[in-house]
Amino acid sequence: MNPLEHLPPRFLTRRQMLRQMGTGLGFLGLTRVLGDAQVLSTTPGASDPRSLVSNPLSAKSPPFAARAKNIIHIYLNGGPSQVDTFDPKPALNRYAGKLLPSGNLTTERPLGAALPSPFSFRPYGQSGIEVSEIFAKTAEHVDDLCFIRSMYANTPNHEQSMRLMNCGDERLSRPSYGAWITYGLGTENQNLPGYIAMCPGLPVSDVSNWRSAFLPGIYQGTHINTKQTRPDQLLENITNSQLSRSAQRRQLDLLSAFNAEHQRLRGDDPQLEARIQSFELAYRMQLEATDAFDLEREPAYIRAMYGDTLQARQLLIARRLIERGVRVVQCYHGDVQPWDSHDMIADAHRNLARDVDQGISALLTDLKQRGLFEDTLVICGGEFGRTPAVEMPAPGTPGNGKGRDHNHWGFTVWLAGGGVKGGYVHGATDEFGFRAVDKPVHVHDLHATMLHLLGFDHERLTYRYAGRDFRLTDVSGEVVRDILA
Repeated sequence: MNPLEHLPPRFLTRRQMLRQMGTGLGFLGLTRVLGDAQVLSTTPGASDPRSLVSNPLSAKSPPFAARAKNIIHIYLNGGPSQVDTFDPKPALNRYAGKLLPSGNLTTERPLGAALPSPFSFRPYGQSGIEVSEIFAKTAEHVDDLCFIRSMYANTPNHEQSMRLMNCGDERLSRPSYGAWITYGLGTENQNLPGYIAMCPGLPVSDVSNWRSAFLPGIYQGTHINTKQTRPDQLLENITNSQLSRSAQRRQLDLLSAFNAEHQRLRGDDPQLEARIQSFELAYRMQLEATDAFDLEREPAYIRAMYGDTLQARQLLIARRLIERGVRVVQCYHGDVQPWDSHDMIADAHRNLARDVDQGISALLTDLKQRGLFEDTLVICGGEFGRTPAVEMPAPGTPGNGKGRDHNHWGFTVWLAGGGVKGGYVHGATDEFGFRAVDKPVHVHDLHATMLHLLGFDHERLTYRYAGRDFRLTDVSGEVVRDILA
């Protein structure tokens, strides 16, 4: 405990003195932050900086016309194999058991000969795009899907690549894209978080995937552990069984008064402001959140359409959250990295796809029938792909030579709704599916495109921190205009 925190008001700490000298260094920093927020908002009545501070999640209009209002990210964490899902490569059959003529690229582990896909592909829809048999139900919507088959990242490591995909930087503490979006747009429902990350457990790099970093803490993602099923288990510490709501309100008002006095004596404190807002949000969530996560309120035929797997339940909850105005919802497939199929990929990928395929198909159908498809950008993919050549087991370790190593050189992500072309394939990997060779798309390009669809110029959505204007896409990134509808 810091004893200086309890000094009488007539005494000043060094930090307080600096804040109160003239305009004050802290006030200058606050002015810049408020200025940035004011530029981002065109909502009537939101031009007063004080209203933005007191309501950081208030809905704001983007600077430009937006095609999408919300994002659902189906995160197949661990790295699904592009050549076994959405990027067919018949050349692997011709070279089965042989070394690739172009050689193997550098990956984490030694590689051997070409490994053909154990799954069959066939064309679907009017567009005739080929999709693997393990995603046959998703493929029924192929004319609504936009496949980027030329994605690439920087490293073949889960931790770094997941941070890059979620936060735009593979090494340093940076805000997640969900935090950037809620910073820029707020949320349309003040009784629910603007950004929710659902995962049965925690993925690799755990909470860093939905961090707010140097953005105010109110913008960080809210993690929901979907290993639980009952709403009161999914949302821990929201309700107090010992107090009525009116008693909780009086308790919170008293706490708010103490915090306000604390803030008055010490000037602006972003961490304290985030804490105050979190308490208020938790109180408001008690009724709305319980309703949003209660799938028993859905008709039986809707629950049956999605299926009864954990992944299907996540996707149905995602639709219910988007319907209620939550801005960004991420659905991680499982604990740690389930799609990390280093061995026996045939069984592993088939089982994983079975968990989610029906739910994805149902989600796309459901968004359409409720008029939410055009406003919702759906994204599906992992942090990287997998090698077309077999991973060689290390001496003395288990392994049957039937798996694939990590591959950041080329992989597939698909998008749907929210202003992207349906029935379209962008870019390509080489004939074996190893490296992106035609119209390569870096993760920064994907982020720039996501922000563009939400009405932002990715170079202008910035936040000043430590003397620099930071942005999600760092110092690069180009909007992939070919995929825009």
